[in-house]
Amino acid sequence: MLLCAADKISKTLGGTPVIRKMSLEVREGDRIGLVGPNGCGKSTLLKLLAGSERPDDGTVYWKKGSRTALLAQIPEFDAAVTASDVLQEAFAELRRMRDRMEELESLMASPDAAVAGKALDEYGALQDAFAAKGGYEADANLSRVANGLGIARLLPLPFARLSGGERTKVCLGRILLLEPDLLLLDEPTNHLDLDAVEWLESYMQTYRGTVLIVSHDRYFLDRVVTQIIDLEGGEADVYPGHYSWFVEEKERRLLAEFAAYQEQRKKIGKMEEAIKRLRTWAAQADNPALFKRAAAMQKAIDRMEKLDRPVLERRKMGLAFDVGERSGNDVVVMEGVRMSYRTEEDGAASVPSGSARTLYDGVRLHVRHRDFAAIVGANGSGKSTLLRMIAEGLKPDEGTVKLGGSVKIGYLAQHDLFPDGRKTVLDAFRDAVAVEEGEARRLLAGFLFYGASVFRSVGSLSGGERMRLRLAQLMHRELNVLVLDEPTNHLDIDARETLEEALASFPGTVICVSHDRYLLNKLFPVTYWLEGGKLTRYEGTYSEARRKREELAAGEPAAPAAGGGGGRDSGRERERARPRDQAEDARRERLEAKLEADIAAVERKLALLDDAMMAEEDAGKLAALHGEKAMLEAERELLYERLADTAR
Repeated sequence: MLLCAADKISKTLGGTPVIRKMSLEVREGDRIGLVGPNGCGKSTLLKLLAGSERPDDGTVYWKKGSRTALLAQIPEFDAAVTASDVLQEAFAELRRMRDRMEELESLMASPDAAVAGKALDEYGALQDAFAAKGGYEADANLSRVANGLGIARLLPLPFARLSGGERTKVCLGRILLLEPDLLLLDEPTNHLDLDAVEWLESYMQTYRGTVLIVSHDRYFLDRVVTQIIDLEGGEADVYPGHYSWFVEEKERRLLAEFAAYQEQRKKIGKMEEAIKRLRTWAAQADNPALFKRAAAMQKAIDRMEKLDRPVLERRKMGLAFDVGERSGNDVVVMEGVRMSYRTEEDGAASVPSGSARTLYDGVRLHVRHRDFAAIVGANGSGKSTLLRMIAEGLKPDEGTVKLGGSVKIGYLAQHDLFPDGRKTVLDAFRDAVAVEEGEARRLLAGFLFYGASVFRSVGSLSGGERMRLRLAQLMHRELNVLVLDEPTNHLDIDARETLEEALASFPGTVICVSHDRYLLNKLFPVTYWLEGGKLTRYEGTYSEARRKREELAAGEPAAPAAGGGGGRDSGRERERARPRDQAEDARRERLEAKLEADIAAVERKLALLDDAMMAEEDAGKLAALHGEKAMLEAERELLYERLADTAR
């Protein structure tokens, strides 16, 4: 059933059209990924569908009585409001129902039989509605969401004291608890650590409502969505299936469109040549009939609907790192490093004045020449602090951090890329790269800063533009070690792929903190896991390291971790893991049962569709049924993949 529809909507921002005569439909149960380059209007489209902004032209329709929620601007709350209070806002209607039920309980004790009877009838109906809306599970749901997003420790803290990332996570938790009919999420995995991202994936896979997600996380899109809307040039193209299928299908469509465009141009060229010949012959023979034939052919060309030349490849960053002299074999050696919490780091909430906690103790790290090493762990575990010790010389409380000979580090920080926001893009670039203005503008053009955009202040740039500018600085310095803190944050998918290609060809050493699993699995064969103040090394990508950790937690044999930061007693660890294992087994069983039921439902729909297609004679309706069948088959394939994943 149709939940929301946009009919020929247009929107202009700052004099630039971002959406042009766009039409699309969102149906109940859809899980849609909205993709496209930065600045193409994805966030604007979400606001239009949420009703928080109006289109300049066209109309947005919603199913009567449907509820929509958008994770957008972070609201302001009074100083006394805690993070728990913000989450509890999702249950405002349930609280009103509960308060009314308490009033009715008093009336039910009335000596007046008529009053008591009326109260009893209302109480029964209200109790049924309360249960249907999940009133009795509200506290359990709040706890589940808070633990899943890693915000349980924030609940008693004033919302106003939280960092920007923490506020975003709390507000994400609030709209998940609202369980709207249409859930609109704009980059929901930003500010989440890997555990929270994977929990959100599982939550989205079983979400009962409809979801429209803007994300540049390819792994997340593959595992969550069953349909892709590609937004480009103000228009929307729909692809049934997950992200990886969309990439292949889009390339096939583009090649087909380009072939059709070339064929039409060839046909028009032949017709134009024929018109020239006819006019020449008509003039030589003074033959009006030939002039008429030429005019008729010209009218045929004019009436023809001209195909636009498809853009086979958008303009991308020209990213290739300059490499300095070779570093020594030992690039970074940490021994016995201990560090206490001093500053807000990795999005962690501020610690009260005078208090401190130990981030880690006894950490060992050994990175050699040409290692590609990833560091992963929960938010607040100290990953960024480790990078600052390597790149900025931050001193640990105890232990040593030594850099090898001839090490030249390029550091990409997660925050405060450009402290002086008043500087222009051109000046900020030239602060790091000593070149003339003309050469600087040429180099910046390779990072999509054209013309007058080089005179914009860095404070006015978006997150993606700041990241591009910082990469431009790093690219043109002779480096042999790259230290990267969340390098793909704010980059669109094209920019992420360009960065991956550049890193893959970098002949030096790369140390990277990231929650981009696609990047981690593609480029980093060594993974350091930071947890509980200890750093453990795994030979393997993020997914391989995660599997080894699960095997260890389950008490299964796994390859021993090498060169880590102090092992744990495996027996005690297994004893602590058993309750978690039992809970995880129960969760997997529930998920498997849900997936099997979903697969059976899809199979039934496909059988009905096959019957309908056999009976349908109208070509247009048959094409629509074929499209619906392709979507269901893609959904079935994804469900089977998820079922296989749960069995591993």
